[in-house]
Amino acid sequence: MVKQSGQYDALLTKYNLAYPSQTLLNDNLDYIATDRNGNLKNNNKIEQKGFNWNYFFNELINPNFIKASFTVISLSCLAWISALLFGLLLALGNRSKQFILIKVTSLYIWLFRSLPLLVLLIYIYSLPRFWEASSIILSNPFWAGLIALVLSESAYMAEIHRGALQAVSNDQIDAGRALGLRYWAIQTKIVFPQALRVALPPLTNQLVTIIKLTSLVSVISLTEILLVGQQLYTRNFLVIETLTIVAIYYVAIVTIVTWLIKRFEVYLDVTKRANNEKIQFITLDSVSKKENDSLSTNKTSKYVLELQHLNKSYQHTKVLNNINLNVNWGDVISIIGPSGSGKTTLIRTINGLSNLDEGTILFEGIPFIEGRKLHDKQFYNRIVHLGMVFQNYNLFPHKTVLENLLLAPQYHDKDLENSKQLALALLDKVGMLEHANKYPHQLSGGQQQRVAIARALVMEPSIMLFDEPTSALDPELVNEVLLVIAQLATEGMTMLIVTHEMSFAFKVSNRIIFMEKGKIIHDDNPDVLKNSDDKRLQQFLNQNEH
Repeated sequence: MVKQSGQYDALLTKYNLAYPSQTLLNDNLDYIATDRNGNLKNNNKIEQKGFNWNYFFNELINPNFIKASFTVISLSCLAWISALLFGLLLALGNRSKQFILIKVTSLYIWLFRSLPLLVLLIYIYSLPRFWEASSIILSNPFWAGLIALVLSESAYMAEIHRGALQAVSNDQIDAGRALGLRYWAIQTKIVFPQALRVALPPLTNQLVTIIKLTSLVSVISLTEILLVGQQLYTRNFLVIETLTIVAIYYVAIVTIVTWLIKRFEVYLDVTKRANNEKIQFITLDSVSKKENDSLSTNKTSKYVLELQHLNKSYQHTKVLNNINLNVNWGDVISIIGPSGSGKTTLIRTINGLSNLDEGTILFEGIPFIEGRKLHDKQFYNRIVHLGMVFQNYNLFPHKTVLENLLLAPQYHDKDLENSKQLALALLDKVGMLEHANKYPHQLSGGQQQRVAIARALVMEPSIMLFDEPTSALDPELVNEVLLVIAQLATEGMTMLIVTHEMSFAFKVSNRIIFMEKGKIIHDDNPDVLKNSDDKRLQQFLNQNEH
């Protein structure tokens, strides 16, 4: 009755158990070992001993194999891209500060790395038995296989992404935050491009694995390369010849796909690119150069910066202890003191890179940061007016010098052409115009720091913050950076400089702050401090005089 109703034939077709199509039979008529009733035929070609080369070459270009190859490529690429993106989200969740998000992503990764893919395939393909609505999608072996592959592979890729994200220095994130970029902008413009270069080799291995794993999807009746081969060798018994053809198709797919990704990997590696300087010609508008030769700021308040009762602790150690400081427009203040005195923490607290426990920071007369309060929208809009130069330069290695300077203006919707002319003028000011199309790895430390200064200036800040700008430089490169800072001082730029260069600090500064144990011990002009009776101060100056 089941046969008469047609259900039997429908089930055979659905699960790919029906006798091969007439087209497939006609293509392989000479090599079919059985008739439609399953009886063995007397066929001399089947009795041939050794490798059947004639059959091999005929079937190598069988349209059914070619069609199945496109199915494998489509399924593999869709699964790889989907798992790559989903795995990236899992990795970000696993690295977040949200406890629940960390636990959920960790559970997902643990579960789907533990489940065999074959079990997962059967579970998903059988789901319509318990949830009929899902049959619209899951009754199709291609989509059921895709979902199973994505669920399984995303767990592995999440760990690859997590390792790649950890390889990107936190200094890069700090540099993005100092430029006023928010979380997703930092991730997409700074972190992901660098992490992708680290992750791409293991991700390529995962793609190869996915291509081979598509053969398992044949258990839910997807007509892929292996299933086409099985349909042939179960009828003609030419197992080795047929599986050799299957192997050739898989090897060809893997070879082509990995070659393409290798080319992309080479493209991402900026150290292997030719010097763009030979290709692009830098033009600097003479009018823009003249307009930007000197710096100017709009004085909108009595003080550019006011620090009121700042306190910060790391565990039980007080690193900032009731800091009070007013910074006048045009002040050049050097902050000196022994290591661990809180100098760098103070600078990083001013622009929000370190959280403040207590106190208030007013910027241009308006509250900017308050202790233990989350940064609001106005913080991100105004942070660009505090230029920040880091000890280790923190240029973005995947961007050229000019691209480093234009990142913040583009993100903050500044006019591109005006921003470009300003960027070129600033590069000219710091003596780096001719290197505008180079990458950071092609520059010396002193050159990178001068580019970092230009990058901080391109948003036309009201004040510049320097965190030991010369401490990472070779001694012979220090002067070229100090000359740029001295030039900014003569042009009236307000600056806070954390430095160990005592002679420079006393030469360019109109105020010197001496810190120790998280406190401001002295805040006066250089001449007064030089003649101070404070033995601790004089001891420090004598030890660091150079």
